Amino acid sequence: MEVKHTKRQSIWGKHWASFRKWFYPTWFCYETTIRFYDYSNPVYDYFISQGDNLGIHWALILAILLSCLTFIICFFFLTVPGSIALFRYFKNHTLESNTFEQKLKTFF
Repeated sequence: MEVKHTKRQSIWGKHWASFRKWFYPTWFCYETTIRFYDYSNPVYDYFISQGDNLGIHWALILAILLSCLTFIICFFFLTVPGSIALFRYFKNHTLESNTFEQKLKTFF
């Protein structure tokens, strides 16, 4: 018995399928970068507010160092793997795995 594999088209058109493998990871990277920048701002503000306890210079050094470290850790451990996973998911052109994936890729 012969199995027919039909390639389902996206509802956004035939050119969207090749474009989406770059669009979604880039969008995800942009959104999480902004979010992680927002996470690092309170860290900076907290250590700057501790200037009386730690001293102005140490508070500034810790504020810059730990806010940058917060951003870097979040970016490299969450954004980069997530973007790679999205790219590989949308780069795969076959829809043979399950029906949920077929329906999801049709809309995206």
